[in-house]
Amino acid sequence: MRTGFVYDDIYLKHNWKNHPENMDRLISIIQELDRNKLLKDVIKIKPRRANVKDVALNHDLAYIQEVHDFCSAGGGYLDPDTYVVPESYEVALHAVGGVLEGIDTLLMGNLETVFCAIRPPGHHAEYSKAMGFCLFNNVAIGAWYLLTKGLSRIFIIDFDAHHGNGTQKSFYEEDRVFYFSTHEYPFYPGTGSDREKGAGKGLGYTYNLPLNAGAGDQEYESIYKSLLPKLVQEYKPEFVLVSAGYDIHRDDPLTYLNVTTQGVKSIVESILTTCKTLGVPSLFALEGGYNLRALAECVKVTIETMLEV
Repeated sequence: MRTGFVYDDIYLKHNWKNHPENMDRLISIIQELDRNKLLKDVIKIKPRRANVKDVALNHDLAYIQEVHDFCSAGGGYLDPDTYVVPESYEVALHAVGGVLEGIDTLLMGNLETVFCAIRPPGHHAEYSKAMGFCLFNNVAIGAWYLLTKGLSRIFIIDFDAHHGNGTQKSFYEEDRVFYFSTHEYPFYPGTGSDREKGAGKGLGYTYNLPLNAGAGDQEYESIYKSLLPKLVQEYKPEFVLVSAGYDIHRDDPLTYLNVTTQGVKSIVESILTTCKTLGVPSLFALEGGYNLRALAECVKVTIETMLEV
């Protein structure tokens, strides 16, 4: 068994009825994996509770306190899209901790890849701002954490339908982290044009591939089968982090892309094959995906592919 799986029921406690980012997303995933008897084939990893110092690798201390206080006061909306309930602060710390625990397990060398079935998602969260359903930027914190561990070349792949503005901003002037994103454009959050390439020593280490509404398997296959492996091989990363957003699926209610479940499998296969060729560990962290059936199917084929490649 070379595949790890991070999950805990605490992730269900961040929940707002009728909001697209709710606990049913994870319930549908676990039920689908259970139904297909995949949970017995993965190494289960219990998330830890990240501490404030961990979160502060990527976020302003005053902002972290603001999220804490807002939750303590009963919750509500931090921005027009992003809710919190009293439990959300603890849940968000465990989402970060899920990624950190997954990273530590991979660094021990016993596993090749880990999937983090965590929420709330993270890639829109900025240094001092909640945004787009995201409180803390799980993947960005993970990348900073790897740098503190002495690694110096991290590659982030973000295939969510929405551009990961928060992650890009965290590493825009950084050459130790390469940020690669495919996303629908122009679309929320409005960032991610191909002119955004990094700045200072980070120039050339941000790579955006904006796609038109309606882009599907063919467009994604040409990017993930030929362009991405070349970029990864040239950068020679020591670790690959993936913001796995399944709202690229054609049935997703919030986006306008046309990727099939088979197309998602092809994307995951390309990433894993590239990592395996280079002997580099990979960690996938759940981001978007709001059609429950499509989301569950996509995570199922991701886990199946992790077990096959």
